[in-house]
This record gives sequence, structure tokens and C-alpha cells, in this order.
Amino acid sequence: MKVLSRDFTRTEKILLVLLALILVGLVYYKFIYLNVSNSVNSSHSEAQALETEISMAEAQLMHLKSLQTELDTMKEDGTLSYMPSYNNSKSEIAFLNEALADTEKYSVSFADVTRSGDQIRRSFTLQYVTRNYKTAQEIMKQLCGSRDRCLVGDIRCQIAEDGVTTINAAATFYETMVGGTPDAGLPSDSAVTN
Repeated sequence: MKVLSRDFTRTEKILLVLLALILVGLVYYKFIYLNVSNSVNSSHSEAQALETEISMAEAQLMHLKSLQTELDTMKEDGTLSYMPSYNNSKSEIAFLNEALADTEKYSVSFADVTRSGDQIRRSFTLQYVTRNYKTAQEIMKQLCGSRDRCLVGDIRCQIAEDGVTTINAAATFYETMVGGTPDAGLPSDSAVTN
């Protein structure tokens, strides 16, 4: 029994060849073209993500370079301050005594030490009297330019007719817990309690 015993006509052969070509085309499209296309698209997406990361890294590098330049400038002109480890109070008191040596009289009153994370603040108020404004100004320059980080604010100046100058100021020495040894005077961390 011969089912396919007859010969195909020329039209049928052409249709079978076309059908075979369509099947080969579909297999190629499904298994090769789509896979390659998806791989190329994902590669483009990865490339864009990497370009974004590179541009962010370059921006960060530029920022770090500008910070380094600023630090180098501060080192050269002597305005770079240092944040000592806790407890640096003896050094700070010695510095204040030395800076205020040219005054007629002075008074320093420290507030309670405060802590936020690793940062320690030792705030104080300061009043001193000098024979003239120039001496008062030099003392303030010493305070602002101290080796240890000291921020001076709320400065009030009174100059009498004879040139005697009275300065009232509030200032803060900054210290860090990095490398510091806790003691009984160290308050609890306000960053944790808040």
C-alpha cells in the first residue's frame, strides 16, 4: 500500500520548499535571533549602567581631589585644625592659659561636656580684659587658629576711653571618641538617646 506513491507536482514542491524555508526561518528567529538580540540589549543596558557608575566615580574623584587640594592649602597656610581624642581638657586649659597670658585678667567657665556619636563638645564662655584692642585681637586670633579644633562665636567687645578692651565670647573645643578612653566625665551619647 503506497500512500505517497504519487509524484509531487511542481507547485507542491515549491510550496514544500517554501514551508521548509519558513520553518527554518522561524527556528532561526526563535532560537538564534531573539537570543542574540536579548543579549545585545542586556549588554547595552549593562554598558549604560557602567557608564553611569563611571561618571559618578569620576565626579566623586573630582570632589575628593578638590577636598585634598583644600586640605593641602589649609596645611600650607596653617588654618588646618586637629580634632584630638577625648579627654584633651588638660591640653585645652594649658592652651587657654598660654593664650590669655597677656591679659590684665580673664575668666573661663566650662559647661558640661556633650557627646553626639563620636563627637565630643567642650563648650566654654570666656571673658578677658586687655590694655588695648590690638592685644585683644591677637588673643582672639590665637583662639581661632589653635591647633586643636576650637570654634569661637558670640563675640562681644567693649572698648573704654583709655583703650582698655573687654572681650566676652562663647567657644567650643571639639574632640573625638576615636582613640579616646571613656571616663566618668563622659556623658552618654545623645545621638543614641534621641
